[in-house]
Amino acid sequence: MTSGIRFDRVSVAYGGNTVLDALDLTVEPGEVMALLGPSGSGKTTALRAVAGFVRPVSGRVFIGDRDVTALPPHRRGIGMVVQQYALFPHLRVEDNVAFGLKAQKAPTAEIPGRVAEALEMTGMAAYAKRYPRELSGGQQQRVAIARALAIRPGVLLLDEPLSALDAQLRSGMLAELARLHRELPDVSILYVTHDQVEALTLADRIAVMDKARLQDCGTPQQLYRRPTTEFTASFVGNANLLPVTVGAGSVSFGGQELKVATDEAAPGATATLCVRPHLVGLGDGPNALRGTIAEVQWRGATHRLYVDVAGHRLKADLRELRETPELGTEVTVHFASEDAVLLGAGVSGG
Repeated sequence: MTSGIRFDRVSVAYGGNTVLDALDLTVEPGEVMALLGPSGSGKTTALRAVAGFVRPVSGRVFIGDRDVTALPPHRRGIGMVVQQYALFPHLRVEDNVAFGLKAQKAPTAEIPGRVAEALEMTGMAAYAKRYPRELSGGQQQRVAIARALAIRPGVLLLDEPLSALDAQLRSGMLAELARLHRELPDVSILYVTHDQVEALTLADRIAVMDKARLQDCGTPQQLYRRPTTEFTASFVGNANLLPVTVGAGSVSFGGQELKVATDEAAPGATATLCVRPHLVGLGDGPNALRGTIAEVQWRGATHRLYVDVAGHRLKADLRELRETPELGTEVTVHFASEDAVLLGAGVSGG
């Protein structure tokens, strides 16, 4: 099967309401692309346009070099896994996995071998004779993935595939999906999620969606370390976003000068300074800010401090905090200039 996906200014509308607006995006052969965004951002609609379940009002969808915009789903050569597994309860695991092969009229003699191969790849070979009701949620999801892989698709679509699992199962399945990707290097994967951890863990690149439009696209490291917009900064990871005024090689926040790279931003312009909470330290240091403890949250490996500074609440994630400061205590927090990214004011990504 051909691999790779290309959206060529794809728009989808329902009753005059645009739910996907002129999407231009390419998923390279063998790449995992995560579509990340809040509910209603257009990410699932984009996936359904690739699957053939919705028809664009304009634009074209390509799989490999084929224009599949007008093709029905069964002729697109894709595998798909959805949130609720969609297994047939009256069929055994092996028959669920064989379903797509039979629908594609694969040679009867090939089907048992292809089913066994897919079950082995997903670690479900020992459960071939069981019914879905005899499996855990994680095992059912593995069967759904095996069914999608059995047809040997060039493109695999995953629509919130782990959201119905508990945290421990989700972590295990993420590792399994990463392993499958290594074993299937030619398969392009489009992965829809609202979970930033899933996107950061699994994706080669992340496309950030909001309000029916593509807002940003890049590697997880690029989007996390050097976001280009406030939306990306706040949605990919967690961020302190501080309103500042640009100076010459510095910015002003709450009347205090902070040394950060200002690139080509014009002095006097307003901008937003992005600093990740885990890069904020407690005590004296560069770019020190004085504030008051407003809230303390223990999160196991870390404490999160919320510090009121110049009318804004700044987050600091600190490891191994031996003594928890009391609410109302005055503290000093700091961050290194290279850990801050200036957004807006004509700058891009620091």
